[in-house]
Amino acid sequence: MSRGPRSELARRSWGTEEDGCSILHVDMDAFFASVELARRPQLRGLPVIVGGAQRGVVLAATYEARAFGVHSAMPMAAALRLCPQAVVVPPDHATYREVSKGVMAVLGDVTALVEQVSVDEAFLDVAGARRRLGPPTVIGEAIRRQVRERFGITCSVGIAANKFVAKLASGHAKPDGLLLVPRAATIDFLRVLPVGALWGVGERTEASLARWGIRTVAELADSDVATVQRAVGKVAGKHLFDLAWGRDPRPVEPRRDEKSIGAEETFVVDVADPAVVEAKALELADRCAARLRERRLVARTVSIKVRTADFRTLSRSRTLTTPTDVAREIYLAARDLLAGVDLRGLPVRLIGVRAEGLDDASAAVHQPTLDEAVDAPVATRREAEKAMDEVRAKFGRAAIRPGSTEPTAAATRSTTTFVPADLS
Repeated sequence: MSRGPRSELARRSWGTEEDGCSILHVDMDAFFASVELARRPQLRGLPVIVGGAQRGVVLAATYEARAFGVHSAMPMAAALRLCPQAVVVPPDHATYREVSKGVMAVLGDVTALVEQVSVDEAFLDVAGARRRLGPPTVIGEAIRRQVRERFGITCSVGIAANKFVAKLASGHAKPDGLLLVPRAATIDFLRVLPVGALWGVGERTEASLARWGIRTVAELADSDVATVQRAVGKVAGKHLFDLAWGRDPRPVEPRRDEKSIGAEETFVVDVADPAVVEAKALELADRCAARLRERRLVARTVSIKVRTADFRTLSRSRTLTTPTDVAREIYLAARDLLAGVDLRGLPVRLIGVRAEGLDDASAAVHQPTLDEAVDAPVATRREAEKAMDEVRAKFGRAAIRPGSTEPTAAATRSTTTFVPADLS
């Protein structure tokens, strides 16, 4: 998803020469919101926000809502102050993942060189597909048409000689457009952009560059590289200088290993009861484990994120003795980490659980622990949770949920029970 600053000067035709421009960046337009509109066509034309309730954050917003200043990652309360008439829709991540999988399958039919970089965007190298499918612009239009016809959502496509410029092009094609930046026009295209459009330039870096009189990509490119390095550091300076001149040698890499899988939730009201926080951690651990098993991965590290009522965010992590995809193992680590967090007597606003250090489950070596001699074997728990996966696949995730943990969180061991929902 493209969120960097843009320039109206860049939103024009830069020419029609496609030779040497084999890189496409395909980016869904307001992806979560677009999926919701496809399911609820009566909301089209209205300002729609996808996210939690008053205390959550904005995950996506339609362009009608964005016109009021609403943007992703904004607190929901602030978004509703800007746009009180907005329709707020709770997120459905399972559906988003399913649509994402379908879109990526469409891209995979174009070329094997697809690099998915998030749930709603990917790079393609179509050099080898030109003889079969035509020039890059024809391929890009075909992708946009298929995504619209199959899923009822739109995407924008940027075409350029490298990944960096293709991503910038897709951002300037939004919404529902296509922009080609010919190789010969690369420098001219970059020079009309604000410096904040460069990868790696956030508010702090932008302010540092501004102190040296550098506010546009043109000013950065015309500066001495040593000056840029004095402003932002040696490594970052060289990187930004190369980008300003359109240099990005990275190839499209078809397989990107996931680095982590996580889930988090903001409470409706701040929670002071540790048992309630731990129960939510169990639910989040269950979601993480299910996604690990779905992807045939195991995690070596468990981390938590806790945000207190004063908006202070704390994080802790622990490396496990044995990699796991079992919810109970993830939960026990998360619970112990929670016990070690100093909340300073404040209630909890948000809790998150994340599985990190991911490995292929088939290659992971299990090392039995002493606990397994007296506790139910991990393999038995895994089989039980896999059975839960099958129930949820048939009846939906709400069909069965993690239940209580006994003894209490203060005890040294716990047993997780799973409670079936009413399927009638």
